[in-house]
Amino acid sequence: MSQQNIETCIRAKLEDYFRDLDGETPHNLHDMVIRLVEKPVLELVMQKADHNQSRAAEWLGLNRNTLRKKLLDHGLIS
Repeated sequence: MSQQNIETCIRAKLEDYFRDLDGETPHNLHDMVIRLVEKPVLELVMQKADHNQSRAAEWLGLNRNTLRKKLLDHGLIS
């Protein structure tokens, strides 16, 4: 799937979200979207990297310590 296809999927889901709000005002939309997207990205990358944090951090363009903090924040490691 190309980046454009991913962007199209995200745009469609955001349109659904706004439609479901039915006129209500959204709050903290950016934080919500980032958290909802970040967790499955982390889960999948960790799986594909055989749970090797250094490899996953490299793939994500993150420092290993930053990745570890994000994994902890999302409850993906203890």
